[in-house]
Amino acid sequence: MASFEQIEDYAERHTRALSDLHARLWEETHQKTDSPGMMVGPIEGALLKLLVRLTAAKRVLEIGMFTGYSALAMAEALPEDGQLITCDVNPETTAIARRYFAESAHTHKIEIKLGPARETLKALKGPFDLCFIDADKGSYSDYYDRAIELVRPGGLIVLDNMLRSGRVLSPRDQDTRTVAALNDRIQKDQRVENVLLPIRDGVMLAYRR
Repeated sequence: MASFEQIEDYAERHTRALSDLHARLWEETHQKTDSPGMMVGPIEGALLKLLVRLTAAKRVLEIGMFTGYSALAMAEALPEDGQLITCDVNPETTAIARRYFAESAHTHKIEIKLGPARETLKALKGPFDLCFIDADKGSYSDYYDRAIELVRPGGLIVLDNMLRSGRVLSPRDQDTRTVAALNDRIQKDQRVENVLLPIRDGVMLAYRR
């Protein structure tokens, strides 16, 4: 039987590749950051890009940018007059993202909000068509609540790392307990239709009714 790594490699080879800019960003992120695993992989990046297309999104909100891999993918799928607002608190990784955004033909669509996401989100006004949450796990519940307020009916909320490498099955650390509790809450939330996908570290899709 094939291993998970072999299956993931096969899936990646049968997923439309992202840009050469993404390939260079992937390499630099692995070279210059301590936690390159925080970056979404090629399959998830392609999924996010496709979700933006499928929802015909014009306004996207990203909570947690890291070095900009996912933001670049989603911006490429936005129309010319589209907008992606992306939030992050780390100036070092944000500096890497800014350089790659500047090289992209889609840089005019991207607006960076540097600072604590909780404060940034208080000042934002909706509606957004899609919100991608991939930031500090301890704040996920608050981010989800704010996303519900900001995303339009018929829009989509996407949450990353919702399996926590399988630890949600028996959560022991606080961040995993927070994520597991949010999975349970989303499952019962009548405001959304949801599906939890075992892609990468778990991607929750919540369609806003």
